[in-house]
Amino acid sequence: MKTAKLINLLIFICFVYGLFFSSLLVYAEDSKIHNVLFSAESLFKAMKERNYTEVWKYLSAKSKSIIVDDVYRAAVKLGSKPSKKQLNDDFASGGSTARTYWDSYMNSFDPDMVLEHSTWKINIVKKVYAEINILYIKSDKPAILQLFKEDGMWKVGLEETFRTRKWIY
Repeated sequence: MKTAKLINLLIFICFVYGLFFSSLLVYAEDSKIHNVLFSAESLFKAMKERNYTEVWKYLSAKSKSIIVDDVYRAAVKLGSKPSKKQLNDDFASGGSTARTYWDSYMNSFDPDMVLEHSTWKINIVKKVYAEINILYIKSDKPAILQLFKEDGMWKVGLEETFRTRKWIY
């Protein structure tokens, strides 16, 4: 009889611990999803506000590198030869090159298409990689926005996501 009570007590304790730890796992997953969505939304809000230092903050390292390389090659073609570090610093501080680049980018991209006229759905969230399906109301297929966890923060792979589309046209 004592053994049966002890077994029932152990089963009850395991059940309670299971509930407790499963709720912690759900909370951790919800927190991760929230952080992914927050970073993506923050990028597009910063674009809308034309806050280019914030835009740069939410971009992945690879996107930053691709943008700097593109601007560097364009500058060399025009006879200028800035260093890539100067260009990166200009983008980070929202300098004149950054403003010119992003103003031109914003002439062909309306952040409200993503913020106001699209539905967002988490596709994948892994340890250092995530995807958000963003479906524009006038589109049949979603854009799959890629995010990467870098230095403890989710960063948007703007170039990783849209680069191939850029060269198709």
